Amino acid sequence: MTLPPAVILAGGLSTRMGGGNKALRMLAGETLLARVIARIGPQCGALAINANGDPEQFAAYGLPVIADGFAGFAGPLAGVLAGMDWAAAAGAESVVSVSVDTPFLPEDLVHRLREARGRSGLAIAASPDESGRLRDHPTCGLWPVALAGALRAALESGLHRIGQFAAAYDPGRAVFDSRPVDPFLNLNTPEDLARAARLA
Repeated sequence: MTLPPAVILAGGLSTRMGGGNKALRMLAGETLLARVIARIGPQCGALAINANGDPEQFAAYGLPVIADGFAGFAGPLAGVLAGMDWAAAAGAESVVSVSVDTPFLPEDLVHRLREARGRSGLAIAASPDESGRLRDHPTCGLWPVALAGALRAALESGLHRIGQFAAAYDPGRAVFDSRPVDPFLNLNTPEDLARAARLA
């Protein structure tokens, strides 16, 4: 079975991290981007980075860099749309998205997402929080490129909440154990990065 392409969402502003490029922040001797590439790369076909600004900052990774098609940093949904357009141009029926600030991604993420696809073909990752309540992680999902038109229209209407868009298409959920470490732990602040360094 052909593996779907994947896009690493690295187009955010990193304001809570203190600015700069979160993808190139170091965690235990490696950049966050390098760690995510190592996790997702073996699970997918082609791999691209979604980022805005100078693509040369990622030249060392040897991957295509695709920018948002929307101005003004429209959030992860714009990155998913860029990934859909890139995947569709290559003839793929779907694209996997992951966030660059989730360095502990499951090694069976793509397989589990494909198994969990809902009626629209969409699947998102989920894991229980500390109270046992299931929490969605829609930046880590499998997106059918057939939804590109609907996603573009949603962005043009002002919708930027990725979970809200996903919920409208009855996604399947791939549920992962959050013990001992939630694999979707995302790093938003310097404190998160310090905690992740201890875990790594």
